[in-house]
Formats: sequence, C-alpha cells, structure tokens
Amino acid sequence: MIYADTSVIVPLLTLEPKTQAVTAWFAGLPDAPACSDWLLAEFYSALSIKLRTGQISEANAKRVRKEFEALADGGLRIVPVSRSAFRQAAKMVQQHAHGLRAGDALHLAVALELGASHMATLDSTLVANAKRNRIKLIEF
Repeated sequence: MIYADTSVIVPLLTLEPKTQAVTAWFAGLPDAPACSDWLLAEFYSALSIKLRTGQISEANAKRVRKEFEALADGGLRIVPVSRSAFRQAAKMVQQHAHGLRAGDALHLAVALELGASHMATLDSTLVANAKRNRIKLIEF
C-alpha cells in the first residue's frame, strides 16, 4: 500500500514544479493511495497560503476546492488518525536530530500504523525519516 502525504496532493491539484510528475504517477496507480484525515486540514491550509501570497486566484482556489473534495470522496483512501498515531508522532518529534515537524511525524506515524510499503512525499525530511523506518519511497 502507498501512503501519500499532503506535499504530493497539493501539486496534484495546483501548479507547482512537480505537478507533471505527480500527475503522471497518480494517473498510473492501480489503487487509491492512503492518506490520513490530517490531509484535509493541511491541504486547505496550503491552499489558503497560496491565496494569501497571490500564487492562486480566488476563482482557481474555488475550482481546486471542488476538485479536492471530489478526490477526497473517491480518489483517495482517507483513514482516521488514531490516538496511537498521535502518540507515536509525539515520540518522533522528540527525536530532534531527525528534524520532523508535527504534521510530517503524524503522516509517518499513520503510514507505519497502516503498514504502508511505500510513501509518496516531496518533503526531504519526511523522505529521510521514512527510509529510517524502512518505508520505500516513490521517486518524483
């Protein structure tokens, strides 16, 4: 199973440097990747940042919101975040040398809890920590 974090879903629906690679990868998937409920808040936060910084217009943001809702309703396997995953993420961020932020630690904890064999992420710190936990990475 593949776990996808927010850093991959954002360029799937908005124009970013890795949009073409992510779109091609997603189109070729035989099954929907797993994502946690955390994706919902994190995606809308990223979209709000794009609006505040002028990277996207309100009209485009409205279109992206609709596309995201459709994707979340059927193109992704959205799973709840358990208390255990929150606790594991808290332990991960205490290992300061690993550099994980709370949101990325939560993604990693959920991926581990699900037994994901692969992770799709564009975040270099999350890449290093996924490797440390023996999760294979999708290359973009």
